[in-house]
Amino acid sequence: MKRKLNWKTPLFFCLLPIFLIMIFLGFPLPLAPPPASKPVQEISVQEQKRKRKRLDRIDL
Repeated sequence: MKRKLNWKTPLFFCLLPIFLIMIFLGFPLPLAPPPASKPVQEISVQEQKRKRKRLDRIDL
């Protein structure tokens, strides 16, 4: 009793467990959300210090 195999039979039996899982869990399969990305740290730029004018003497 020799059976001729074609590509459909092995493919069906390989995909059968996946289909059964999808029947019980739903379609599409529930997946965890991607992890939250951390915000990028801002680069701080130092401001140049302003020169203060000193009031040593007051002209009247």
